[in-house]
Order: sequence, then C-alpha cells, then structure tokens
Amino acid sequence: MTTNDVQDIRGHRFTERDDIFLDANVWLYIYGPVPPRDWRAEVYSAAFRKMRETRSKIHVEVLVLSEFINKYARVLYDQLPESKKPRAFKEWRKHPDFKNVAEEIASQARRIVGKAVRCESGFEAADMDALLTDYSRGDSDFNDQMIAEFCKRRNLTLVTHDSDFGRYGLSILTANANLLGT
Repeated sequence: MTTNDVQDIRGHRFTERDDIFLDANVWLYIYGPVPPRDWRAEVYSAAFRKMRETRSKIHVEVLVLSEFINKYARVLYDQLPESKKPRAFKEWRKHPDFKNVAEEIASQARRIVGKAVRCESGFEAADMDALLTDYSRGDSDFNDQMIAEFCKRRNLTLVTHDSDFGRYGLSILTANANLLGT
C-alpha cells in the first residue's frame, strides 16, 4: 500500500500554482443531477468556485469526461418512474425523449471542457503490463488505475470523493471521511 497525501478540501487554500484534476464523481456533484441540498455538492461546488477565483489550473481528460456523461445519463435513467422507464438503458437512449436529456448532458459537459485544460490521457505511455497485473488481483477499477497514473505522471492533485483512490500514492483533496481517516 502506498501512502497518499490526503487533505480536507474544505481547508485547502487554492492558488494559481495548484494543478488540479477533478474525478468524474466531483464533476457530477458540481454539474450533475444531484439531490437538492446534497452536502457533497455544496462542498465541491464551493471548492470549485475557489479554484476558479484563484485561477488554479484545472485539467480534464477524455476518460473522466466520458464517465461524467455516461453516469449522468444512468442517474437520470434510474430516476425515471417505473411506468415510464424502458426495460433497458439502451432502449431509453433510442427514445425521442432522450434527445432533451442528451442536450442537457452535452451542455454540462461543455461547461467542464470550457473551464478546464484538455489533456491527453497518456494511454500510450502507461505501463499496461503493470496496470493489468494489478487489475488481475481483482481489487482495482481500471479507470481509477488510469486516472491515478495520469495524475502521477503530470504531478496533479486529484479531487475525488472516491475512497478507492486511497491506495495509489496520490496527492488528494477530498471531503470523504474514509480517505481523510476520520
């Protein structure tokens, strides 16, 4: 197990020298379909405002944007009343009503892309053998592994609420009590 540098995002003083990478779950708290008054949305939205005010460098790459888009659609699908919910998610995406949903999601994704520096994932440089060996142990999420490698390679601070990142030796800002050890 590798040690992380984990700090509570609520106490972090953002500066223009910060190089930040927001995980998909954080983007969802900021721009996604979250329940009203969700404390996590309030915490991460406030932190995002501070990042923007101090001109911290916020980075995004395609894997996280894809996770944001797909999860956003899944959340909305799961919220549909049973009487209106198609049997399968892919059926719903083909329904004419999905067009409005897709437009909403695309609008939010544009906000992300407009407020972050787009970066290449580094897939071509990643040590696939090591990543897949780690994955084969059965206790890793491959996307999380790629995000961790991306952050390490670029020396980025990861903003996440996902406690699975507790094993990668990253600099992390979070409000997750499990990651903070509280």
